[in-house]
Amino acid sequence: MTTASASFAGIGPGSQPGEEDDGELQYMEMPKGMATFAVPNLPEKEEVVGLDAAVAVLSAVVESLGGFSPGAENAVHDLGGLDRANLNLIDQVLGNGEVSIICGEDVQAQEAVLAGVWRVRQTGPDGRLVRDTVEIGAFPSAVLSRAFDGSRERLGSPPPLPPGVFNAPPLIFEIDEHIPLVGPDVEPHVINLSLLPHTEEDLTFLDSLLGHGPAVVLSRGYGNCRVTTTATRNVWWVRFYNSADDLILNTIEVTALPEVVRAAPEDIFDSHERLLEILRIYQ
Repeated sequence: MTTASASFAGIGPGSQPGEEDDGELQYMEMPKGMATFAVPNLPEKEEVVGLDAAVAVLSAVVESLGGFSPGAENAVHDLGGLDRANLNLIDQVLGNGEVSIICGEDVQAQEAVLAGVWRVRQTGPDGRLVRDTVEIGAFPSAVLSRAFDGSRERLGSPPPLPPGVFNAPPLIFEIDEHIPLVGPDVEPHVINLSLLPHTEEDLTFLDSLLGHGPAVVLSRGYGNCRVTTTATRNVWWVRFYNSADDLILNTIEVTALPEVVRAAPEDIFDSHERLLEILRIYQ
């Protein structure tokens, strides 16, 4: 994956105000430190006797990884028919990687220790699991398809500016200018708020105007990073934190998907080789 990237000061680290609703993600702890690949703690060959269904799914995942092509539709493998023993084996092999995602109240996704392999779960109104899948791709399509549900297409003319707002208006114009340009071959447009002069009121006004979307992505691939969708299409808020959870880089990105949460093609190709090595244990 690649990077993209304050207490209330006028400029620099620590200039971003806190979330109004601190309870939104209390059940999802901010990642600590940087993660690197480690072979999962795997069962011995004799311990997987009878778990043919799980081995078959993992073999299909290997095939999907081998056939991965950037820009192609994600391959999806349904785990709905597997019993607890088979699911446990898949859990052990996939493990938990760098990126965790919440989208709305019913979709959660977790990247495996293998980049580009995503465990995606959907729950019903009662909290029960209704769909459990493994997706192969740069980012789970089940999340991306809903990341901007109900969002506006552009910001338009800002409402009357409250006292203390000085530098937000030109940023609104800049965001609106780049929203229509978003496309597969277009580089993300990044507004680095940490390097721009602004007031507390500027940031609060921008946050309120952009609104809050349903998706929250926590990544520890390059330190601690929190990426959220806004209620404005293709506009993301990307925040990087140091090991003390102090905000050190604060950006707004206009793009279909920020690079920091996207599994890189070369990493997905590596995942193919790594999973092949793991499965050789059970052949």
